[in-house]
Amino acid sequence: MNKRQKFPNLVGSKWTATQKTWGWRHFQVINRSQQGEWIFVEMVASCDRKVRFWLNAEQLFEGSSWRASWLSLAQMSEESDCSFE
Repeated sequence: MNKRQKFPNLVGSKWTATQKTWGWRHFQVINRSQQGEWIFVEMVASCDRKVRFWLNAEQLFEGSSWRASWLSLAQMSEESDCSFE
């Protein structure tokens, strides 16, 4: 019986860093690697293909460092102004 793959659709996904990362905010996942129970993704800056780094995939979904999709600063500001009461 096959186990369900964790984060199966990451390759090709687009992300916005809430703070500049390596000088950029917009990144795309170009590779995925599983090492035991850990999943890592290779990120590349959308404006500078030479800027690449590996990141634990869970960091994309936990905390407030990353947002799915490419967002403008205004969109991120609107998102943080929303309250869910």
